Amino acid sequence: MSIEVSNLTKFYGEQAAVNDISFSIKKGEIVGFLGPNGAGKSTTMKMITGYVPPNSGTIKVNDVLVDVDNLETRKYIGYLPENNPLYLDMYVKEYLEFVGSIYKIKNLKNRVNEMIDLVGLRSEHKKLIGSLSKGYKQRVGLAQAFIHDPQVLILDEPTSGLDPNQLVEIRELIKVIGTQKTIMLSTHILQEVEAICDRVIIINKGVIVANNVKDKLLESHEVQTVYVEFDGKIPEQFFRSISGITKVREVNEGWLIEGSSEQDLRKSISQKAQAEGWLIMTIQIEKKSLEQFFKELTKS
Repeated sequence: MSIEVSNLTKFYGEQAAVNDISFSIKKGEIVGFLGPNGAGKSTTMKMITGYVPPNSGTIKVNDVLVDVDNLETRKYIGYLPENNPLYLDMYVKEYLEFVGSIYKIKNLKNRVNEMIDLVGLRSEHKKLIGSLSKGYKQRVGLAQAFIHDPQVLILDEPTSGLDPNQLVEIRELIKVIGTQKTIMLSTHILQEVEAICDRVIIINKGVIVANNVKDKLLESHEVQTVYVEFDGKIPEQFFRSISGITKVREVNEGWLIEGSSEQDLRKSISQKAQAEGWLIMTIQIEKKSLEQFFKELTKS
């Protein structure tokens, strides 16, 4: 595994920001790390990158134990923090050469030019960082995270401040890089997770409440929702005798049915309708979005 987190805990005073969490991420995975504000996302990422020490637990990156005093793991990790700290009085190219020199990159000028083209900074590379828009500053942050060709990328809000066109470009860039790297990214844009992530980890109040492949995560939800329309108006009582149904609501020209996911409610409804002579015009599973699932898992 590229990242292995075991029983990780971090306290700030008496408050547990992260409470005994464990997970792993393998090479080639792009994992969305989600949670409401204050859930422990940024703290976890800072511990994985070695910037903040945990109170207990262990972290391994490429089988090397992460420690705040061990610079070895920094070679493997590219990190874009949430607030994207940059040297605003440096020129873009100058700054990337400075970062690259810290990593002792060979053929540094060539690598800097590659990164400028990769993240779309060619038109801005001779400008002071402080004069750039937020979106271009974010690109500089991405470039410094990628410049040493790390095997693991930790990206905290990587598309913050980008316009819609830039968003698409950076998403595609992350997807391409993610085929060869391990990427863990935090974002509040759930459509972004649905577009580029293979797996989702959700943390709430310092505890992991979901960890699964994106599609299976939504399928595993214990509540099944079915929309059904008949060829005529039927009484609500029709549904009351069907096993597994817990909630019935009339919407538009049909009915929205909720019940246990242990059985296919469509089959039960169809059998009942056939027995009573009702013709079904439409029947389909209403899939929950990641946004709905996130809200249900993280609400107070």
